[in-house]
Amino acid sequence: MSGEASIGQVHPAWPARLHVVTGKGGTGKTTVAAALALALASGGRRTLLAEVEGRQGLAQLFEVPPLPYAERPIAAAAGGGEVRALAVDAEEALLEYLDLFYRLGAAGRALRKLGAIDFATTIAPGLRDVLLTGKVKESTTRTVDRRRAYHAVVLDAPPTGRIGRFLNVTAETARLAKMGPIKTQSEGVAALLRSPMTAVHVVTLLEEMPVQETVDAIGELTALGIPVGRVIVNGARPPLLAGAKPTRAELRRGLAAAGLPSDQATVATLQAEAKEYLTRRALEESLRAELTELGRPVVELPLLPGGVDRAGLATLAETLLTA
Repeated sequence: MSGEASIGQVHPAWPARLHVVTGKGGTGKTTVAAALALALASGGRRTLLAEVEGRQGLAQLFEVPPLPYAERPIAAAAGGGEVRALAVDAEEALLEYLDLFYRLGAAGRALRKLGAIDFATTIAPGLRDVLLTGKVKESTTRTVDRRRAYHAVVLDAPPTGRIGRFLNVTAETARLAKMGPIKTQSEGVAALLRSPMTAVHVVTLLEEMPVQETVDAIGELTALGIPVGRVIVNGARPPLLAGAKPTRAELRRGLAAAGLPSDQATVATLQAEAKEYLTRRALEESLRAELTELGRPVVELPLLPGGVDRAGLATLAETLLTA
């Protein structure tokens, strides 16, 4: 990769190596994860963008075929960087695990035909999350010729309502397992998730429910000892009105100056909309204050009027780099 930065060098503005992105459903966490991966790949770096929920949201976002359980290039970043993507599948991760620790390559594949893998993950639901986080940990810590394979790994993680349980399952497994590879792997994942190498970023909108879930998630992660990174406010709108609600006379003059109808009904409707907007903005400001009180850095990403496309992702990535 031309202009490639040292593989050991993380991005100075985002110093963690594993960036976990969560948020309430509908806040755009997948979009933010993709933009963050692009941002961290700038300047000749290489990042891995992983998803674990089986939704193929990244493939849809980048308009590529469904992602396999294999790391494939998905986008170029500014300055010669590269983003690769991976859809982590619990079944494939289990087969890889069995082959790695028990040398059960062909036998493991036979287990899949017998349905044993589905059986195992059904009777031990936590095993699925152990396998998913284990693969993410392997990608984060992998080295090639004594250098990290990736400058950073970005995980499009489960939503805030499940993030604590998802990230803590390895610690629970390590506590319950007495010995062997499962205990060793679980302890390794739990240690990574609680180290400075990891940062969990929470995506929200300036709406009451997402902000409340953000507050709850940060409290839960802090109690678990898992490092919280930034609060990312998605879809932020610039203020349209300054000061108090405009008077009818001001609205009438403004409409007339713009060559628009300025009859009484139009002015009254516009004034009601202005009042509603100012009420909404006051709520957003109170929610901003609530997020600030969490004591974590807050980053605001602009609303994309044209929707989320590659140009929009580039805009979000640039904003994240300068935050």
